[in-house]
Amino acid sequence: MKNEYIPHAAVIEDVRKETFDTKTFRVRFKDTKYANGFEYKQGQFMEISVMGAGEAPISITSSPSRKGFLEFTIRAAGKVTKAIHGLTKGDIIYLRGPYGNSFPFDEIKGKNIYFIAGGIGLAPLRSLINMVFDHRKDFKHIKVLYGAKTPDELCFKDELEAWKKIRDTEVWMTVDRPCDGWGCRIGVVTELWKDTHIHHENAVSIVCGPPIMMKFVTAKLVESGFKDEEIIMTLERYMKCGIGKCGHCNIGEKFVCVDGPVFNYAEARQLPHKENVF
Repeated sequence: MKNEYIPHAAVIEDVRKETFDTKTFRVRFKDTKYANGFEYKQGQFMEISVMGAGEAPISITSSPSRKGFLEFTIRAAGKVTKAIHGLTKGDIIYLRGPYGNSFPFDEIKGKNIYFIAGGIGLAPLRSLINMVFDHRKDFKHIKVLYGAKTPDELCFKDELEAWKKIRDTEVWMTVDRPCDGWGCRIGVVTELWKDTHIHHENAVSIVCGPPIMMKFVTAKLVESGFKDEEIIMTLERYMKCGIGKCGHCNIGEKFVCVDGPVFNYAEARQLPHKENVF
């Protein structure tokens, strides 16, 4: 019988610096048999532990369409994530999961896709973005709208440039505080509506970022004609156990680790008011 609380050892194969406080870790399970049978879906998360530091829920930022490894983009914000940042290539971490539901994929084929992210919110979206690009012929026009506080806080800079070169794809960026030489827009991510046409027809929007950012983005999307069910988001909570037992991520009748972390706007609006930024 499978024990959900027992993690599996994984070796760090690569560490890539994204920003001053964010790194992307590429890992591979030590147990080859387990690795070969491991599957996950875009938008899911795993519980990552470091011996002596604890455990934290982290979104999987790699794509299920790219086999043989997992990637996690992690900001050093607490005890566990700071401990992970102290690790290097060849070190061991422990993983359990995957947990949660997923971003739709087959359901959005044939549609125009708007990916809208703020800061490290691009990390969970990257899983779906690269999966969509790996099946590019199945989708129509794709737009990535991405905002951060400063240019130095933009993640996946090389990929952002690469995505621009993919057919029928637009990438738009904005920052709150520009540096010398910044050639894109200045301001919050909704300012990007001024740069490109956002149209709801045969379209779906996928959103992730700080709660206040998602509040204004969803309002702007509704104003642009999107139905609540056409706005999909992933919510962040401290999902301690990952399987709906501990109650840390409970919101009303929902457990974010089980019922989410992916919700559409219609579902998100039904969450209890005190937990609901919408």
